[in-house]
Amino acid sequence: MRRLVRPLVLSVLAASCGAALAATPAASDQPQGKLPRWAMPESYQLAFKVDPKQQDFTGTTSIKLKLEQASDHIWMHGRELKVSKVTITDAKGKTHAGKYVEAAPKEGVVRIDLGGTMQPQELSVAIEYTAPLNQQLQGLYKVSHEGQPYAMTQMEPISARFAFPGFDEPSFKTTFDLKLTIPTDEVGIANTKQLKEEKAGAGWKTLTFATTQPLPTYLVAFGVGPWDVVNGPTIPASEYRKQATDLRGIAAKGEGHRMQHVLGETPSIIKALEDYYGFGYPFDKLDLLAAPDFSAGAMENPGLVTFRDWLLLLDKDSAAQYVRGSFNVTAHELAHQWTGDTVTMGWWDDLWLNEAFATWMQQKVTQKVHPEYRADLDRVRGAQGAMNGDSLVSTRKIRQPITGNGDIETAFDGITYQKGAAVLGMFEGYVTEPVFQKGMRGYIQEHKLGNATAEDLIDSIAKAADKGEDFKNAFKSFLNQPGVPYVQTKLAQEGGKTVLHLSQSRYLPLGSTGDANHLWGVPVCVRYATTDGSKVACELLDKAQGTMALPGATAQSWVMPNANGSGYYRFSMDKGDLAKLGKQIGKLADAEQLAYGDAVNAAFRRGDIDAGSALAALKPLTASKVREVSTAPMNTFGWIYDQVAVTDAQRAKLVAWAKSSYLPELQNLGYKRKDGEPDGDSLQRATLANFLGLDVKLPEVRAELLKQGDAVLKGKADGSLDFAAADSNLLGSALGVAVQEHGKSAVDALMAQLPKVSDPAQRNAILAGLAEADDATQAERVRDLSLDKSVKVGEMAALLRGNRDTQAGRDAVWKWSVTNYDKIVARTGSFAGGRLPGLMGGGGCSKAEADRLQEFFKTRAKDVTGAERGLAQNTEATLLCSALKAKQDPAAILR
Repeated sequence: MRRLVRPLVLSVLAASCGAALAATPAASDQPQGKLPRWAMPESYQLAFKVDPKQQDFTGTTSIKLKLEQASDHIWMHGRELKVSKVTITDAKGKTHAGKYVEAAPKEGVVRIDLGGTMQPQELSVAIEYTAPLNQQLQGLYKVSHEGQPYAMTQMEPISARFAFPGFDEPSFKTTFDLKLTIPTDEVGIANTKQLKEEKAGAGWKTLTFATTQPLPTYLVAFGVGPWDVVNGPTIPASEYRKQATDLRGIAAKGEGHRMQHVLGETPSIIKALEDYYGFGYPFDKLDLLAAPDFSAGAMENPGLVTFRDWLLLLDKDSAAQYVRGSFNVTAHELAHQWTGDTVTMGWWDDLWLNEAFATWMQQKVTQKVHPEYRADLDRVRGAQGAMNGDSLVSTRKIRQPITGNGDIETAFDGITYQKGAAVLGMFEGYVTEPVFQKGMRGYIQEHKLGNATAEDLIDSIAKAADKGEDFKNAFKSFLNQPGVPYVQTKLAQEGGKTVLHLSQSRYLPLGSTGDANHLWGVPVCVRYATTDGSKVACELLDKAQGTMALPGATAQSWVMPNANGSGYYRFSMDKGDLAKLGKQIGKLADAEQLAYGDAVNAAFRRGDIDAGSALAALKPLTASKVREVSTAPMNTFGWIYDQVAVTDAQRAKLVAWAKSSYLPELQNLGYKRKDGEPDGDSLQRATLANFLGLDVKLPEVRAELLKQGDAVLKGKADGSLDFAAADSNLLGSALGVAVQEHGKSAVDALMAQLPKVSDPAQRNAILAGLAEADDATQAERVRDLSLDKSVKVGEMAALLRGNRDTQAGRDAVWKWSVTNYDKIVARTGSFAGGRLPGLMGGGGCSKAEADRLQEFFKTRAKDVTGAERGLAQNTEATLLCSALKAKQDPAAILR
């Protein structure tokens, strides 16, 4: 645990001998990374005066801090703050006029001049300022719902500095006292319970909130506006928490009644988390807030968890994807209350301690509370998605060194979340779940309300498992180097026994410039056939080659090299062994079938098999009754359909493959949700209809979707669209087909309706429909709309993702993006910088597209935080796609 202050004896010595112990630092000692630790915050008092109807707010930040060496200045963070006064109060109570200097405005680093050299002591720094309500969903920002303005916060990762001056790093973890002065007709909420309300002049009131637990700045949260506040069921006391916990839903005015579903699910999530960690929810209340606009999916602020509104605003007709998404994201954010909030990473290179653990724990909670959601398969699919990005040479490590703000802002990706969660699950399976749980409980207890590092976590798990340095090094091998292990296997009979020969390297797709000679400590677990069924054997492969004994196996046995799909690695097999496994696909566990599908896709991406062979190998998966398995081949099929087929005969062959694989099931499900049907059926219907209707463009499916889209567009008597005329799960796809079939008239109708619609699910469906515009003129209009104020900042990307499946479409997106580059950057802000190259040039599959991306950004990437990494990864992905495309023989599709 990081200690906030020195031991008493050392503090006394420092106070009496500070001038002799340390020379006064020069004002030129500007930090280039972390702030220096010789000025440590001990507590904050934050006071804001906020009227969401205005453009600016005012604030006073008072920080009690310990100065641990003599200095005439301290370093802090602040950005776009107009400071009017700085007052320094020394340990004797004497005040000094200070000065606020923006040393690095772009990074948000500021210097506070103390008015003279001060010896080590406790100080108070009070800073008065004004600042704009941010327009890019950062810090304290402004949004609107049905014409009503709201102000709310999003501080992670480094946006607290837009809202108040402070020490904006996770290891500066301390308490906060908050006061909000707001219009009398507004509602204010924050991390903690409100203690009192006082009049503050004509038309104003001041709300005082309870002192927080120790928090980093990025978890400070509050909101002001005409919120609906609805009570949920009280979370009862438990063996780990003596007091019951109040639960509330916060939503924009008029929307609060739609919070009851998520509030009803929340107590079961808290119970599951408390039972796992053996540690009670540590905060004084729990509010769930549905944000009218938001940069992320959700944010784990303790006591005030914020979400995109469509994740929380549900009713009986809500699409299954929203209902499941609501539970999964809520479980993720509440898991953060332990890993992230109670125990916080020490620095951003360990962001995975927050996000990987929340992802991994969410899956455990979902599997326990809603096993029908198949979170076990979501984990495998998430890992496989991460492997695609992790196959790039330009990928990042789980523990990526932080060299600047861009490294912080681009760390929120599949490597941190899904790869991290998969690595945790892999080592959990290796040491067994009870042992891993014991280690996690020890980790939480030892570091509660403080900070921790990866070493702390690994030590705790190793101690619980009674493992030594080999185990620790194996774990670290997945954290401290990028890439995906590629495990090759071959069965052999040796000395009358069956053994499996193993070798490992780095998985690299065709065209990669990477070095395959990497080693991990891979917990390889394999399932193999025996005379009476199957068994699982595990071995820690930490060398380039190894062997594994398979007791009970015979020369005729088959082997699945990734038992339960729990390993974060890809595999390849001897041709004969693969043929044996292929005959057993239907008998494998669902997760193992997913692992098999990934192995086929990996072989195709390496150029080891052609398109026809890949589709033949994947075909058996489409017969599965499990949605996650049956739809697994779609991505590989989609790439082949878009990039390989060049003749009508080849496309017809692919269409026939898709039709035979998926149309019978869609016809069996029908095009409308049935009363009482499992939500898995609703999700499958939506997936199949979108794939067959919009990707493959089967006429019979498009006709059914068009009926529903036309019924919506026909509208109601008052002229508004009739969204209830379509199945809620098919609404976006139905509108997409209508846009493609009707062109301008459908686009006009949807554009006219968008400003009048506040329901987030309906807005998402309109955006999805518009994004499907394939007529060049209408697609250009849709892109122009993304810059209009009727589209929220967080909705822009939904309109710009379309038109990527053809060269002409990508060229049009690129030309428009280049023309409107400055407007895009101005709207999206720095947090979106890492995604900017992909937003403009993503989906490319030629060297020319890679070259134009590089040429455009070579002088611009450095000016947009995070864009350099996004540029490297999108350029590499484009070149790899080009290399794989060049390898293809389109005639293979017909064989």
